[in-house]
Amino acid sequence: MSGSGRGRRPEDRTGRVSAARLVAYDVLRDVEDREAYANLALPARIREARLGRREAALATELAAGTLRGRGRYDRIIELAAGRDIGEIDARTRNVLRLGAHQLLGMRTAAHAAVNESVELQRRVANERAAGFVNGVLRAIGRSDAEAWDARIVKAAKHPDDALAARSSHPAWVLRALRAALQAEGREGELEQLLAADNVPPRVSLALLPEAGLDLDTAEALGIDLERGEATLTATGPSPIGLELAGGDPGRAIAALDAPAGTVRVQDQGSQLAALALSRVRPVGRDERWLDLCAGPGGKTAVLAAEAALAGARVRANEVSEHRAELVRGAVVAFEHDVEVVSHDGREDAAFGGADTRFDRILVDAPCSGLGALRRRPEARWRKQPQDLPGLTALQGELLDAAVAHLAPGGVIAYVTCSPHLAETRVVVGEALKRHPALRELDAREVLRAIAREDLDLAGSAPSAQLWPHRNGTDAMFIALLALQR
Repeated sequence: MSGSGRGRRPEDRTGRVSAARLVAYDVLRDVEDREAYANLALPARIREARLGRREAALATELAAGTLRGRGRYDRIIELAAGRDIGEIDARTRNVLRLGAHQLLGMRTAAHAAVNESVELQRRVANERAAGFVNGVLRAIGRSDAEAWDARIVKAAKHPDDALAARSSHPAWVLRALRAALQAEGREGELEQLLAADNVPPRVSLALLPEAGLDLDTAEALGIDLERGEATLTATGPSPIGLELAGGDPGRAIAALDAPAGTVRVQDQGSQLAALALSRVRPVGRDERWLDLCAGPGGKTAVLAAEAALAGARVRANEVSEHRAELVRGAVVAFEHDVEVVSHDGREDAAFGGADTRFDRILVDAPCSGLGALRRRPEARWRKQPQDLPGLTALQGELLDAAVAHLAPGGVIAYVTCSPHLAETRVVVGEALKRHPALRELDAREVLRAIAREDLDLAGSAPSAQLWPHRNGTDAMFIALLALQR
């Protein structure tokens, strides 16, 4: 078998395969072989290949769309090829996935999708399998997407298997999402949620509170960018959030002409998670705040902005020194008010000593990431059920450490970008049992008071679970825990 083509310079890639398809293929390989994040690998590959705007957009749709639809395309490939996807060479699998997405998820002409895929196979994988690729893709192209979905349903041994394949979610993730919705009495929303996970989110910006900045964002409304094709609007649930309807976020940020570091790309669910802690109650004199798991720094920046206005001080801890540097970059506008350190969040050093106490602590715990599948589609294929016990144990240990360093009357915001009950209500419930002096505040009431628009927060638990299909945000979980005086 030939190599994957890694290391070749863009100018070496001449022939009948478009540069956009070669870039998309490389991104799929980066994700699979190096566990790269697609949202980081894609811009790097586009720069390396020096793609123009149209080719970059095509490469983005090819790579991101293929990653989102991977589970569905794999099942269709299996049905068309008559063999298990695991029996197909990894490089050939990615060629077939890209071809299937062009045939069923894009408006690419069938002959172009098949012919370029065959040529791509010859260039990056086993040339002798080019006929196999040709045959499988021609078989796929003989039926439309709806017909293939019907075949998936007919061949499935269980309805969950069919739904998992059609929605491109691993079956265990589907069941976890269903359980979380059931806990709210909203199981009927499952298919809406699965569909929302496969739609790229609009870019959201955070306009950080800062002295002299117009916080009602009226100045941002109607800003004309890129010949009228993109507009910033003050929409969404976060009171500091803006949405960008297409276009380059960098140009949008520059057009706002705000102080450096006070406008940044950030999901509005993340904005609300930080604001829930900073605005849970009026800020007292000389309060000390801590972001325990701060990297890459988006929530830290919101806390720093809010603290600067209220006269509070912020400490940000991140176990990875590399990510701690990202935190420093995120809080550049407030660098004199924020101390950034790098320690294990379970150790006293993260807090500045065994006797140090904080009035507010954000525990944005490492988690499965199942709440951010819109922007990180590859995450659904990375985690396995057996990963959960280790994650939940770590989440509990971080909470315990935070409680030990919480001042009487202080508040912890426990946050995960996951709706999985094992990482949310179970972790919180067990922490409340271990620490009888803790009481849970009504995070839903706090968020409703903060939000710019009505928030649909279901269920009877005092914690808040946000959802992409319902709230337009990542599926962020937020619980507020107060220590009795």
